[in-house]
Amino acid sequence: MQRKMKNSVDIQQLKLRYGIVGRDEALDEAIRTAILVARTDLSVLIQGESGVGKEIIPRIIHDNSLRKNKRYIAINCGSIPEGTIDSELFGHEKGAFTSAIGEHEGYFGAADGGTLFLDEVGELPLSTQARLLRVLETGEYIRVGSNEPRHTNARIVAATNVDIPNAIREGHFREDLYYRLCTINIKMPPLRERKGDAVLLFKKFALDTAAKFNIPEPVRLTPEAEEVVSSYKWPGNIRQLRNITEQLSILSQERQITPQTLAKYNIVPNSDMETGLAKLNTRSSNSEQHDYENEIKWLAHAVIELRNEVNELKKIAGTDVSANINVPSVPTQIKNATPQSHATLPVSARTITTMDSSRNRVDEEIPTAEEIIEAESLNLFDMEKKNIIKALQRNHYRRKAAAEELGISERTLYRKIKDYGIEE
Repeated sequence: MQRKMKNSVDIQQLKLRYGIVGRDEALDEAIRTAILVARTDLSVLIQGESGVGKEIIPRIIHDNSLRKNKRYIAINCGSIPEGTIDSELFGHEKGAFTSAIGEHEGYFGAADGGTLFLDEVGELPLSTQARLLRVLETGEYIRVGSNEPRHTNARIVAATNVDIPNAIREGHFREDLYYRLCTINIKMPPLRERKGDAVLLFKKFALDTAAKFNIPEPVRLTPEAEEVVSSYKWPGNIRQLRNITEQLSILSQERQITPQTLAKYNIVPNSDMETGLAKLNTRSSNSEQHDYENEIKWLAHAVIELRNEVNELKKIAGTDVSANINVPSVPTQIKNATPQSHATLPVSARTITTMDSSRNRVDEEIPTAEEIIEAESLNLFDMEKKNIIKALQRNHYRRKAAAEELGISERTLYRKIKDYGIEE
């Protein structure tokens, strides 16, 4: 009992030290694991959605380790161009390439004896993954343009928002590297699963923003607005909440924030659509594989609506035309709308016969499942495009800030801007 109380006190002290706000048990478990693993040299993989605050865990690990007096270096693998990432990580020799006018130590050399945090490790090219695996296994690496092995004693802590098992299946991530990185696995919960923490974080960010910009009175949520903040899904997690709070603190004329004020920033309760778009953005950026989960739900809804319309046509026609109408039923697997069910949707093109107001026969075709999915996919991507444009506008076309709000990497946002032909 005493040990449990001591651990609880330690966690609360750590939260105060690092400015962590929240009462969620999963968050406490992540911090507790970080403390336990800190005094070892085991490699750690931190997993969680973009914007959940994964970067605080490696800082806790380093500060409570035997390496705390050595260097701590944090890099974002997704922000380094593929052509230069090997040079940035492992260094290069003079003359290794055209612009190599001198030697470069690289992050592994600079972090020798300390801790190297590799954020967005899932974005590393396969060739770089092979080099990283060698460092983890032997501590050796080779500079670009050199044949001489070098040694580093840097401890590796990595983080990713990529679904690694899925990336392994698609050939985007090495399985042996995953198991080598994941000696200790720490999972950070998304904000939508941290009950009540969103309101606490809003208050903290409001106070921080007021102090930073010398604002006399921080913004406050009305009780109704607190309910909205609590029920909103926060697809961009803590990062999105911080951005919204800062915008409200600076731009809002009223210091009392109401649900109407939040609605102007697209913060409305039970906004599942934005969560779905955020998941689609993340999965698209990580695996380039389309996710049909939302489309299947809409398909089920469309089929149900079609049946209702046909029943209405029966009433209008005033006659029994059921023998001429063949409308697909909605099987259980479509009603449940699971991601796996889209491959076997039992819907085919059929011709139905109805009667118009002048008693003439009208033949109409029910679209196939593929046609409905294609149409709904276009609608989804139109919404994604609008979502990106709004995020760019809210952040004054600063790509980095817009990417953080959307919960995707800056590289992915740049690609989507080009794909959609969005003018900046």
